[in-house]
Amino acid sequence: MKNRDEIAQALAASGYIADADLATAISLMQLLRRPLLLEGEAGVGKTEVAKALAKVHATELIRLQCYEGLDQSSALYEWNYQRQLLAIQAHRGTDSIEDQVFSEKYLLERPLLAAIRRPKAPVLLIDEIDRADDEFEAFLLELLSDFQISIPELGTISAVTIPHVVLTSNGTRELSDALRRRCLYHYVDYPDVDRETRIILARVTGASPSLSLQIARMVEGVRKEELRKVPGVAETLDWAAALVGLDVSDLHDAPETVHETLICLLKTHEDRARVTPEVTQRMLGKVA
Repeated sequence: MKNRDEIAQALAASGYIADADLATAISLMQLLRRPLLLEGEAGVGKTEVAKALAKVHATELIRLQCYEGLDQSSALYEWNYQRQLLAIQAHRGTDSIEDQVFSEKYLLERPLLAAIRRPKAPVLLIDEIDRADDEFEAFLLELLSDFQISIPELGTISAVTIPHVVLTSNGTRELSDALRRRCLYHYVDYPDVDRETRIILARVTGASPSLSLQIARMVEGVRKEELRKVPGVAETLDWAAALVGLDVSDLHDAPETVHETLICLLKTHEDRARVTPEVTQRMLGKVA
């Protein structure tokens, strides 16, 4: 599946509505077998791309959630020390026991090692790489360049299959040039009204086309306010599901409900205080 339109259709069938640029990026990712770096604000749907890809390819999604202090043992592998100790105690005095305990039998796979040892190529999601340290980012370079991992006790382990690698970044720190060079790049922005309408229709059962369009237009207005935390697509879907669950079929028929349910979009005290009933009414007045 290399055609951009085919990819967009397959993603849509899995519940992800991609724009043409993202579909092109995924097409090139598959053609060149290169990792894809997705950058953008939190909540725009970067992680969902990897989940949708796993569905499209009918394969496993292996996720590595990055955080400050993430080290190689948590991401790559570690030895089962408890089983090793038990084996050493059971075979005390045996010369070959040291070689035995540093064998595959005692190796615990973590996401990166697991991803290159699957017989069917999985989707490897390295989520929020910008939260990891520079040292861990540098460690990733061998994997992303050669798809192999060095384990001192076992040697170099090369990939059985090349995983579909998706990295995401919220832009909290600048990534290295070396990492960027190894990846294709796409910036994921907030969807426009048309695409967000289609997303709501695809993901929220019971949302009519007219209500979905109203919700998308209202969310567009909310995002233009001076907010501390701009609502993402996940918040839009929560709000749409809430409105459908409350039997709202037209935003203009339920202005009080519209305002009260904005807690699905507004996630800080400052933002909730800023969007007063008057502000809600003003935004609602711009929704056709």
